[in-house]
Parts: sequence; structure tokens; C-alpha cells
Amino acid sequence: MRLPERSVPVRMRRIAVIVPRTRIRGGLVVLADSGTVDLSGPLGSGEGPALEALRRLDSRRGRQPPAHPMLARESPDLEQLEHSGSRDVLAGEVELERRTTSAVRHGAFALFVGWAPEPELERLSVRLQPLGASLVTLRNPPGSPPPTLLAPAPAADPFRPLLTTYGMPPYEDVDPTVFVAVTYALMFGMMFGDVGDGLLIVLAALVLRRTRNPRLRGLHKVWPMILAPGVGAIVFGFLYGEFFGPTKVLPVLWLDPLDAPTRLLAVAIALGAVLLACGYVIGIVNRWREGGAALALTAGSGVPGLALLIGAGVLALGVTQHVSAAFAAGMVIVVAALAALTIGLRGEAGRGAAGTFEVLISLFDAIVRVFSNVFSFARLAAFGLMHAAIGQVVLHAAGGLLGTPVGDLAAAAVFLVGSAVAFALEGLVVAVQALRLEYYELFSRVFAREGRPFRPWRLPLTTIEEAR
Repeated sequence: MRLPERSVPVRMRRIAVIVPRTRIRGGLVVLADSGTVDLSGPLGSGEGPALEALRRLDSRRGRQPPAHPMLARESPDLEQLEHSGSRDVLAGEVELERRTTSAVRHGAFALFVGWAPEPELERLSVRLQPLGASLVTLRNPPGSPPPTLLAPAPAADPFRPLLTTYGMPPYEDVDPTVFVAVTYALMFGMMFGDVGDGLLIVLAALVLRRTRNPRLRGLHKVWPMILAPGVGAIVFGFLYGEFFGPTKVLPVLWLDPLDAPTRLLAVAIALGAVLLACGYVIGIVNRWREGGAALALTAGSGVPGLALLIGAGVLALGVTQHVSAAFAAGMVIVVAALAALTIGLRGEAGRGAAGTFEVLISLFDAIVRVFSNVFSFARLAAFGLMHAAIGQVVLHAAGGLLGTPVGDLAAAAVFLVGSAVAFALEGLVVAVQALRLEYYELFSRVFAREGRPFRPWRLPLTTIEEAR
């Protein structure tokens, strides 16, 4: 199943870098500078003259912060590095020794094996040629999938922490970053719908974008990840007519959570079913890419899971609306889904009574999970209702103090403090709940296993003069 390059991880190739034994250092310098090869093989301890020099230097200076390894372009004099206190370059030489031990030596040559992005192969091969080295592509070893490098996408990159905190997608899978970003902002907004609070979140994101505070520099790149939920809160705030609670400053464009909690609950559950269906669609594509049509048609996170969800919805429609045709169609879809799922489970379970019992338990679990996962999205309504209720409590508490100059000041203080406390506590809880729905309800459909992140060997280069 071919997909656009941006929607899947970068294509990887298994490679071998062959260098003359007399040029091993030069070959490793090129690899360290390019930072495009995830090297394989066991690493040595680094025991050698460089590590001894580094230990002597640290023993004389006492406790030191961790070194930041740097690699000299040419082989340095270790005694001079020790004398000048070049801890970072000595640490780089230790890393070089560790990598050298992973080389496979044969005759006059040594080779390093690893994974590299396909678009970087030609550039890396050109850099190796002056050393008399060459780059050879190898067959992918069975049972050892390539590491995952997500394709760069300026619009999606700030949201990657939402994905990678859960785990790295397998190499064959679709990159779900856009799906995660949209669904997270949508769910956060529905639970925290308030124009005033949303504007505060948006303002915080814009301040983070412009800040020069060194303590916040690490968060500078993820400001859109804060901006998007704030925008979601503003949108739902207009729909709910809430501005720092149900203050009646804004008209209700859709519904007031306090006046229509049942309708809000029904919409939340329906939205959850739609998001689960989208998760199943991505899961079907992933299962197809991982194991072909057979896996997509029999896996619980593939076609059977989506069919079970649809069948349960049609069945519920037939029961609640007393439509016999819908009831019959729902039963057919559910039975077909369970039959396909049984085939997949039977292939994984053992034979005999134990295997049959395992299949039955798994089928029961699949049915229960469909209902529990759908109704888990009821929290979208519950927290939206809670936000409105807390806002109303704060308003009533402040309104009860109005009437005198002192009372007016006290009312303003109660409103400000109450709104601030509610904003902090609810914002944190809602952010966690939205993340929980992503990880436990949606990602369980998207992912069947976890991938290995691409970790290229990379060290900054320096000259011997700079090292001194």
C-alpha cells in the first residue's frame, strides 16, 4: 500500500561502510559529522589511552559536569589534550574507541554496518570516496525492522512530543502526528470550552514563541502545541457562550452545558465513536503495511474492529428506534466481524481446549472494549459540564458580595482568585484527560507494536587548534 512520503517514516536502507583499516578513524569522522547512520554492533568499553587521560584529568579537577563529546578531525596528541584540559575532545576520543571496536575486520579492510535514510546515501557515498571507502546497500535482515525516522514537516513537528511520549511508531506505520494534533485540540476544547480561558492559553503560547528566557528556550519550538488547544477552547467557548464561565457576556451559539447536559453527553459519545472509527481506519492501513491484507482483515485493530464498532452502532440504532431492518443489519455486521476476528485469534492461540478458551475470552474482551471505549468519551461532556458548573459557582459566590463598595471589591477578588484557581486545576486535569483518551482509546487502534527510533551516531567536529 503506497502512501505519500510525508505520511510515512523516511525510507531506510541497511548499509555497510567499507574502509581501509588504515583509514578507520577518517571513516568514523565522516560518519560522526554526517550524523546519518544508525550504527549496529556491540560497543566496547572505551578502555584505552583516551579514557585513562580523561580519568586523570577528572581526578585532578574533582567533580565535573558531564562532558560533551567532540571529535577532532585529525588524530590529536592525548597528552596535550590532557594538559590543556580538553575534556570534551578526550570524551570524543573515548567514543571513537568504542565505535572502533564495533568494526568487522577482514584483511586490509574494516566495515561498519547500520541503517541510513535512503535520501542521504548518495551524499554520504561522495564524502567517503576520498578515503578510499565505499558504501554498499544490504538486504534487510529478517525479523529486524528498520528504525523509524519521521519525515520532517514544519506544521507537524511541534506536535511530535504528543506522539513520541507514547512511543515511536513502527517503521511500516503511518505517521499519525496530524491526527493526534487535531484530535487533542478538539477534545481539549470540548472539555475546556471558554473564550476567556482559551485566550489566556493562546496568549501564553504567543509569549512562549517570543520569549528569550533561557529557562524556556527548550519549550520554544512547541508553542503551537499549546496554541492549538487554546484555539479549540475558544471555538467551543463561543459554541457554549462561555467567557470566564457562564457570564452571559456571549450568546450561546450551540448549547449551554448546564441547560442541555443530556444532549452534550450524546454528542460526546457520538464524537467518540467517530474518532474511534478514524483510529480504526489508520489501524487498517498500518496492519496492511505490516502484514498485508490477511492481517488487516483479521486483526482486532483492523477491519474486524471497525466492523464491530459500526455493527454495534447500527444495532443500537435499530433497538432505540425500533427499526427491525437496522437491527438485522447490525447483527449481520457484528457476526461477520466476530467471525473474521476469530480467524485471526485462532492463528495466534494454541490448539486444543486452552486455545479455544483463549479465543472466547479475547472475543468477549473485544466486545466489551468497543462499548467501554465509546462510552469513555463521555468524559468530554462531563468535564465540559464541570467547567461550566465551577464557573457558575464562582459567579454566584462573587455576585453574593455585590452591593457596597467593599463588597464590590471583595466580589472582584473572589471572581479573579476563583477563576484563576479553576483555570489552573481544570486546565491541568483536562490536558491529562485528553492525553489519556489519545493514548488508551485511540492509539490502541493505531498501533499494534512500538517501533525503534532512529539514533544516528553524531558528534560535532573540531580542530586540534580549537581543542587546545
